[in-house]
Amino acid sequence: MPAAALLNDPPGTADALDMDGNKELAQRLRVQVESVMDRLRPGLLVDGGNVEVVGVSGSGVVSLLFQGACAHCPSQLATLRFVIEATLRREIPAITQVVPVEPRAA
Repeated sequence: MPAAALLNDPPGTADALDMDGNKELAQRLRVQVESVMDRLRPGLLVDGGNVEVVGVSGSGVVSLLFQGACAHCPSQLATLRFVIEATLRREIPAITQVVPVEPRAA
């Protein structure tokens, strides 16, 4: 995980900052989240975008960074809530929330 990404995470959302002390669960959830995202990613890539999984906490909070065309897309919130979050929560019941992470200024 890029160190810069950790600086952007809301407190407790990144694996390395898992405040609930359940790092093993966070790591297992991250593997599952990455697997689901690998299936969703081609739809984003077709439109010139992408999404990076920045962190997954043991409490089920997933932090995502939108990239490329997705970073400034007016449909970003709809994609987050109705496609990505809905799919993750349906396929991984332990996921409680999916939050966007702001990109770092260059």
